[in-house]
Amino acid sequence: MTQVVSRSDESAASQFMGVKELAVYLDVSTSWLYQYGTQLGLPRYKFGRGRTAKVRYRRSEVDRWVKSQRVE
Repeated sequence: MTQVVSRSDESAASQFMGVKELAVYLDVSTSWLYQYGTQLGLPRYKFGRGRTAKVRYRRSEVDRWVKSQRVE
């Protein structure tokens, strides 16, 4: 059975990135994200509780954060 995905579902899903996807996007390790990301102000979202919780990053906020890291 084929599942139909609407454009709104597709765009909502693409708004967020998982830790592995973000690590590739920023060219850093996942352990760096967990250790320093929050300390450096990288906004994250946590869906769920405990060990099964998923950490996600909103793409637009990541891009804004990256721009704020620019060094003159």
